[in-house]
Amino acid sequence: MFATSMSDPVQDTIRKYALQNAVFFKGAADPKAVVGKVLGECPDLRKRSAEIIPLINDIVADVNGMSQDAQAKELQAFDPDMMRKEKKERTYELPALDGAEKGVVMRIAPGPSGPLHLGHSRVSILNDEYVKRYNGRLINRFEDTNPEKIDPDAYDMIPEDLEWLGVKVHETMVQSDRFPIYYDVTKKLIESGNAYVCTCNADDWREKKEKMMPCPCRDLLPDEQSERYDRLLSGSYGEGEAIAVVKTDLRHPNPAVRDFVALRIVDHPHPRTGTKYNVYPMMNLSVAIDDHMSGMTHVIRGKDHLNNTFRQEYVYDHMGWKKPHFHHYGLVSIPDSVLKTSMIKEGIRAGDYTGWDDVRTGTLRALKKRGIKADAIRRYWVESGVKPIDIQFTWDTLYAMNRDIVDGGANRYFFVQDPVAFNITGIDSITGKAPLHPDRPERGTRDYSLSGNISVSISPPDAAGFKEGGMVRLKDLCNLEYGDPAVYAGTDLSVLKKGVRAVQWVSSGIPTELHMPDGTVLRGESERSLLSEKGEIVQFERVGFVRLEKNDKDGIYAVFAHR
Repeated sequence: MFATSMSDPVQDTIRKYALQNAVFFKGAADPKAVVGKVLGECPDLRKRSAEIIPLINDIVADVNGMSQDAQAKELQAFDPDMMRKEKKERTYELPALDGAEKGVVMRIAPGPSGPLHLGHSRVSILNDEYVKRYNGRLINRFEDTNPEKIDPDAYDMIPEDLEWLGVKVHETMVQSDRFPIYYDVTKKLIESGNAYVCTCNADDWREKKEKMMPCPCRDLLPDEQSERYDRLLSGSYGEGEAIAVVKTDLRHPNPAVRDFVALRIVDHPHPRTGTKYNVYPMMNLSVAIDDHMSGMTHVIRGKDHLNNTFRQEYVYDHMGWKKPHFHHYGLVSIPDSVLKTSMIKEGIRAGDYTGWDDVRTGTLRALKKRGIKADAIRRYWVESGVKPIDIQFTWDTLYAMNRDIVDGGANRYFFVQDPVAFNITGIDSITGKAPLHPDRPERGTRDYSLSGNISVSISPPDAAGFKEGGMVRLKDLCNLEYGDPAVYAGTDLSVLKKGVRAVQWVSSGIPTELHMPDGTVLRGESERSLLSEKGEIVQFERVGFVRLEKNDKDGIYAVFAHR
């Protein structure tokens, strides 16, 4: 009997929270949790705790005596919104950018050697986050000045990867279209005495730099430098015979910052321009020019580019250009992943990899195939931030973030690897049901109906534990006593308290291949109710989240995401 000194509204409040807690925790509400919820909604009841707590205990006991279906039905009648678990979302935000108040222009600069991989996603997402925050513009610049490493398909694959990541590109620029611009700026640098054409042996030139000494070409008169430059562009020199060099400070304490190559000769056709050009800009020349001419306000990249920034600043100073704000975040190491584009490409050619989306690689296409969501990758990099400290990527953290995203939409199903069949006797038909999602009762159930010559299959480890004199619980169906055939032993759940193991099972299952990130394939059967699944991501109970690539009566092809 409930106490009667409390009003009906108070009792209703208690009951709805008792029902909600019971629905969320398999029919067993916790009185302490209900107390917290009730006092949170009705803080004026705190002074009457001596009276409210016994009432809560009584109502919780009554609710716990109901079946789970009855609990869910009554809670649905109380308030359908309470059927859903509410997750408190933490919000993460990158630190403010200095000088961004009037808007920003930022860029990403992929080399088109293949599609993007997980490491590339960091700079893409960080720049995209800031551009969206300050209502700016983001430029995607293909840095394709190394013709030997270009994959022509990458010009299409990279924009597709960026779109999947949710990165909004406002303008696309291709450096191989801009060679005349680089030539013109280099000419101005030579005419102003801030660059020179060097014909020295490459090793000799580097050795003199190490010793803080100029090579013989460095101090030639501007007229002779200009004549050399004209010869460079006209093709008078062969590959390795001449370079254009930007002057810096030969006494700079960092040898990497001392005079750097601006242009070099490359006798290799370009996938886009063929043999139209054979004088190619080096990164630090082309990047400085493009950043200035694009109106770049902020450059965000890894601290492995620090020396490049120092070099590029010389171009800005020589040309009298305003510099953007430079920010360098720490390096990241990504373990247990194949990221090197050249290695993946060679693996594809050799037949070791099935393609750029092979799940053994770390390409964005492979992660997408596995069911890793772009929002999880974005959250990972935003939370990592732009601090200058080095970090190690943690797969478990990414998986946890992805789990937060996919869990609510992933229905549950049984998958049995290498199934072992057991015939069942002692009953003509068996029915059972399991929730499609334990936290979404409104989504419905998987309904089981077995009749005639009943047979079920379980995994080899479960079969090995099912021995003479023993019993197993077929999850959400019934109990079996060991025998040949096995014997139906009712549906009493109390056997679990006696140590009986609950096992997954299938009956007339669908052939299933589960492809794992290490390249192995788990073969088995999935329950037939999976054929009606419309979602992309599901959870194989006790296995993990998987993405359904193929799902029909002829078989199921799934790719493992994570546990």
